[in-house]
Parts: sequence; C-alpha cells; structure tokens
Amino acid sequence: MKLLVNIDHVATLRNARGEGYPDPIEAARICEEAGAAGIVFHLRGDRRHIRDEDVYRLKEHVRGKLDFEMAASEEMIDICVEVDPHLCTLVPEGREELTTEGGLDMEAVYEDYEKRVFPKIRKTDIEISLFLDPNLRDIELAHQLGTDAIELHTGTFANAEASKKQHELTRLRKAANLANDLGMKVNAGHGLNLDNLPDLLETIPVLNEVSIGHALISKSLFWGLDKTVKTYTEIIKDYSG
Repeated sequence: MKLLVNIDHVATLRNARGEGYPDPIEAARICEEAGAAGIVFHLRGDRRHIRDEDVYRLKEHVRGKLDFEMAASEEMIDICVEVDPHLCTLVPEGREELTTEGGLDMEAVYEDYEKRVFPKIRKTDIEISLFLDPNLRDIELAHQLGTDAIELHTGTFANAEASKKQHELTRLRKAANLANDLGMKVNAGHGLNLDNLPDLLETIPVLNEVSIGHALISKSLFWGLDKTVKTYTEIIKDYSG
C-alpha cells in the first residue's frame, strides 16, 4: 500500500497572488523525499490550480509514480498522451464544483469510453484508472471496459456522520473486494485525513494506493510538508502488513 500526494492546492496558493511560488514541483520533490511513492495532479479545463507548464515540469522531475487526473475531453487526452504519465485517472468534472463531487456514472459514459476514450489512451503504455463510487454495477462495467485500476471515491465516507461511517466502510469494502477479485488494482481517495485514514486502511486491506491532497497540504501549513508526509506514510506502513 502506497501514498500518492495530490499537490493541486500548492498551485492554488500560488495562483492566489499570481506569483511563482509556492512551486508545486518543489512540493512534489519534498513529498517524494519524505516517502511518498508518487504525485497526483488534476489538470482542469479551467486551469484553476495546476497549469499546463506544471504538468510538463512534473513529468520531468517526479521520480516516482505520476498520476494525471483528468476529464475525458479531447484536449486532456491529447495532453496526457503527449506527457505520458504512469497512470491517468479519469474523473467527472463540473465547472462550478469546488472539488470532484462523486464518481463516474458508468452507465452514462460506457459507450463513449469504449469507442473514443480507451482506444486513444491504449495506443500508449499509460495505465487507466476510473474514479468510481462504491457501486458494484459501476465496478463490473469498469471491468468490462478493461480498465487497469479503479480509484474508489471515499468522500461520502469521509463526510458521513459517525452513525453512518460503518455503512459507508462496508460499501467501500464490498466494492474493493469485487474489483480485486476481477483483477483490477484498487486505489482510493477524496476527503481522507489523519483521523479517518486508519479506519479505511483497516477495513480494506486490498488497497494498492491512497491519494491524499487537501488535508495533507492543509496540515503541512502547521507541521511542514516533510513531517506531514512522513506521518501519513507511517500510518500506511502500520496497515501494510
């Protein structure tokens, strides 16, 4: 089980003043040196945080795994194929949303992904992951498409009231086990933090990677990025057998 750090909000802070700092590439370096297995970024259509030049610099400097989160638009597919990250994670994207609000609706996107999206990416060696809610039908359709991995959307679990968290963990465990049984890698992300991560890791031992961004970057304002990443990696090691 490995930690990938999403550095989008380092770019958010940089963009707030229009200055050249803090530099998300420098943040990526510190995260990797502190033990992160790789870096995640989401290049949005409106470029609200990560920008095109960041993407190419991350490709040049990141030593571990590079995960390109993106909507399945023609523009993003073309950039992804050119950059050639290790993994692309396809996510739904709404212009007015503050952050990704849920997983892909596989019934709605299946035909487009089968005929347009997957064939273009499959011309490369880039692995494909689909960002999904823990719905068993969506997992089955992802398998039919031949995706390499899924990333389970953990936001509902993270934001659930205490009385409902166990229900959400059960849903996540069933979805993860099905995906694992079908031969797909199982990743997870969204809303994870120091408080809820242990419960997730204990419940889902088949996890391959967890992607953490906002909570980690926020805590680093007080702890420093190096200490914060090391704290997360220690938690993950405790549940990695």
